[in-house]
Amino acid sequence: MPADYPLLREVFPDLVTELRDLLELQEETALASATEDLRLVERCTCKDRSCQSIRTVYRPEGGSYGPGHRNVVLRPAKGMLILDVVDGQIMYVEILDRPRMRRRRPWSRK
Repeated sequence: MPADYPLLREVFPDLVTELRDLLELQEETALASATEDLRLVERCTCKDRSCQSIRTVYRPEGGSYGPGHRNVVLRPAKGMLILDVVDGQIMYVEILDRPRMRRRRPWSRK
């Protein structure tokens, strides 16, 4: 992933901490470790006020993740967090019905 995309932990550190902790609780240790290197590639553009979802890598051509895809449903205290994982890589973080996330720093792609 190109370095011109900010690390998710630099923009939304509380989210990354929460993801890591929830993944560890579900014994998804490899994914928990991978949260430190997630990049903020794109925010969801669906315009649904309850959605704050984040793409961590670009979606493949054709829109389907393919045979290595699985969803990891986390159990946060509020709202929903669902990860799209392909062959052990977190591709997308679905963030629904949660309080507005606070940014540590502004996000802008170079």
